[in-house]
Amino acid sequence: MSGHNKWSTIKRKKGAADAKRSKIFARIIKEIAIAIREGGNTDPETNPRLRLAIVNAKGVNMPKDNIERAISKAEKDPSSFEAVTFEGYLPHGIAVVIECLTDNNNRTVSFIRSIFNKREGTLGTSGSLRFLFERKGVFTIPKKERDIDEFSLELIDAGADDVEIQDDVFIVTTALEKFGPMQKKLEEMKVEAENAELKFIPNELKQLDTALGAKILRIIDEFEEFDDVQAVYHNLDVTDEMVAAVDVS
Repeated sequence: MSGHNKWSTIKRKKGAADAKRSKIFARIIKEIAIAIREGGNTDPETNPRLRLAIVNAKGVNMPKDNIERAISKAEKDPSSFEAVTFEGYLPHGIAVVIECLTDNNNRTVSFIRSIFNKREGTLGTSGSLRFLFERKGVFTIPKKERDIDEFSLELIDAGADDVEIQDDVFIVTTALEKFGPMQKKLEEMKVEAENAELKFIPNELKQLDTALGAKILRIIDEFEEFDDVQAVYHNLDVTDEMVAAVDVS
């Protein structure tokens, strides 16, 4: 897990520095809309996906009024968003899984395919690369004044596969089937996560030199800048040198 967590740390720092708040909010509003449509109600107590979307909205300091407006709008005007996932290879054998929420599938497919084609990648069929990744729950929890050993043991007893400290947060990883129970456990403990989501975690990381790795990160940035894209997962072993090379380019 150390390779994944190293990647998460770098991505978290880079995301905090680069992210545009309006784009983050727009993606969360989409998630709220689809959660209400699929869950059939606006009660986070009985709609787990909505509850998760609200947790993540609070984690990025989305104002309460914005959250309530998004819920109200979705209730009155059910969204036509659908979840779509793309998989493929970027240059040098780097595998990617791209999760999207879209109200125009043709637009999304066209954009994703164009990036693969322009950047000499290969768009695969759905499910073709899943063997390279494992679906896991990942919670980011502020460290605050918590006792590290005691808190970690309590989470492991609740079903966490791994608990690590990164800067000022705990990164808690669970098996897919333990994601829901861990959410409930945190609620019982009155612990508010900064972020909670299901991610595709690479089984193995692929190493490239700095220049080639930076090239891959630029392609990933192209995907992430598209409004329909919710998340991009990959198996590149990201280094600080790669991130620095992207930032100065």
